[in-house]
Amino acid sequence: MTGPISTSRLGILQALLACCIWGVMPIYFKLLESVAPLEVVAHRIIWSVPLLFIILYFRKNLSGLRAAWAAPKIRGPLLATALLISVNWLVYVWAVQSDHILAASLGYFISPLISVFLAKIFLKETLSRNQWIAVGIAAIGVSVLAMEAWQTLWISLALAGSWGLYGLVRKIADVGPIVGLTMETSYLFLPFLLFIGWITFGTTAPTTTTHFGDKLTIDMLLLGGAMVTATPLMLFAAAVKKMKLSTIGLTQYIAPTLQFLIGTLLYREPLTTSHIICFILIWISLAIFSADAIFGNASKKAPAT
Repeated sequence: MTGPISTSRLGILQALLACCIWGVMPIYFKLLESVAPLEVVAHRIIWSVPLLFIILYFRKNLSGLRAAWAAPKIRGPLLATALLISVNWLVYVWAVQSDHILAASLGYFISPLISVFLAKIFLKETLSRNQWIAVGIAAIGVSVLAMEAWQTLWISLALAGSWGLYGLVRKIADVGPIVGLTMETSYLFLPFLLFIGWITFGTTAPTTTTHFGDKLTIDMLLLGGAMVTATPLMLFAAAVKKMKLSTIGLTQYIAPTLQFLIGTLLYREPLTTSHIICFILIWISLAIFSADAIFGNASKKAPAT
């Protein structure tokens, strides 16, 4: 009995640590406020590639990467996910640096519901009555926010939409998380390397922001973006193998909750009435959605009497 229990607890700890890292990311990217968002994303991708190759080498999974590159059914979808993840990261970094952490957190609260809706449309997965109710309540919440804070609503929808589509396409491509991220960042490596070369050595390069090589602290933070990217992913991938699906689903709300608290308590972003109503409705929606996932699955597995 001790073995399975300890394994499950280890999985929960790994998932919690991964979600906490994702949750406090706004603090990390706030430290890079003097660097343009596109340059932050570029360095995050460029330095992730060698780190991910090293990880795959020590995990003895370079053969898995070669097999994935050789499969056209994987290469095509991962090119699409590479573009989606770059858009997601760019919007997120811009939102954090522009004092829109609340809008970013709302996007990641909505994304599980967007994923369910996309699965219904593209994968023909059925939705239960409670799941439809949850989606409807979330839609009302977003509509309320749109009436007062429509200027930043695009941030939430862009993050939720890009992340939802990313998850949909990655579900179609049968590839592991580390191998998949390695391929995605490899697709983006050369374009972003050329971009960094242009802003570093180009005669018309912008000079209004800090660049790599200007300050040691900034350099370390830009290099550290690779670890910030890979570490929580590896922790969460390891946790998935040890946890129940229902528990995994609940942990995905930890990161946006931490981002919400950081935005309101640490950076004092304004919390309007529409924000409060929207977040309450989203939390009610997620509670219904999570309860349906847990108890609905349990009832399906229950033996007939």
